[in-house]
This record gives sequence, structure tokens and C-alpha cells, in this order.
Amino acid sequence: MVFYFTSAVVDPPAYVYVGKDKFENEELIKHGWEEDFHVDKLSSAHIYLRLREGETWDNIPEPLLTDLAQLTKANSIEGNKKDNITIIYTPWSNLKKDGSMAVGQVSFFDDRKVKRVLVHQRENPIINRLNKTKVEKHPDLRVEKEDHLKELRRRDQTAVQARKKEEARLKKEREQAKYQKNHAYDFINNEDEMEAASNQNRDEDWEDDFM
Repeated sequence: MVFYFTSAVVDPPAYVYVGKDKFENEELIKHGWEEDFHVDKLSSAHIYLRLREGETWDNIPEPLLTDLAQLTKANSIEGNKKDNITIIYTPWSNLKKDGSMAVGQVSFFDDRKVKRVLVHQRENPIINRLNKTKVEKHPDLRVEKEDHLKELRRRDQTAVQARKKEEARLKKEREQAKYQKNHAYDFINNEDEMEAASNQNRDEDWEDDFM
């Protein structure tokens, strides 16, 4: 079971999701898409953000970041009771999981790709607003991830084809321009035109045309 939330502090709205428990978190870790948020050094749910077009993990708008941090705090039994806690987030691809770790536990491949947000206290208006958008679903996370990757590959292929088409067009234009430049004065060397313009080949009465 996965809970989905909608944050309307950005336009278009952002979609956020979280597993029901630590076992569901394992599936989210395994088949995650984008960004992972959880409370630093405390047991908590892993909150995931579906990035929008043109957005990257390190340029998330501040209002959205606040929503995510508050939601993460609220989904930690211990963290929800404390003030001044740190929320950490990183790209999903930076999550490291091995067989020695407890259920729901993760580490990171690269600590430089981990950012931190300080949350002073719970802000109920934010949590209440997000909870009003809460939807419970039972998705097939593996299929969703596969479909997502297929769509990304399709976009990449479309982009590659468009780039090749544009490169071919530019190459053709350059070749045409080069040809025109190299042959701009060809008519001067045309033997027929030189023959017609030569006085030596005119008949002896050609001057009479001017009388």
C-alpha cells in the first residue's frame, strides 16, 4: 500500500508518495524513481518526490521543500515528537542497500549528493493541507518503474532522431552554400558564353548593325 499526496505550493502541483510501513519502504527503495527524504539518524518513513519537467533534485523550490520536510517529520514516530530535527534527501540513484542492513535502512554511495533541511517544529497547517490530498493506492511498483524507464527511453530516442534530422538539414545547407560559393562564377568560364561574347567569331558586317 502506498499513500500519495499532492503539493499545490508549486504549479503544476507536485506529487509525493510514501510507503505504509518499513516493509513497503523496501519496495519503494527497490523501485524508486526520483528523490528520497527521511529523518537523519531517526527511524522514519521515506518520502518520495516525483520531479516535474526541468526540475532536478538540487533545485527543488523552497515551498515544496518545506512541504516535503514537514511530511517527512510527521511520518516519523520519534521525529514527530521532537523539535529542531534534520531531514536529509538525495537522488534515489544515490541510495545504497545491501543484505546487512535492516528493513527500510539505507546508506549512500556519495555523501556529497546528500542535502539537509532543518525543521524547527511541526507546522500543522501544512500537514493538514497535505493530508486532505492523501490517496491510498496499491500500485505494482515494478511495472510502474519499467513503464517509466520505457517512456524515458522513448523520449531519448525521439530526441536523438530529432537531433540527427536537424544535423542532416544543417549539413545539407552547408553543402549547398559551399557549392554556390565555389560555382558562383562558373558562367564566366562557360565556353558557349565566351564564344558568343568574342568579337573574333562575329561576321565581317557586325559593325553595320550600329550604322
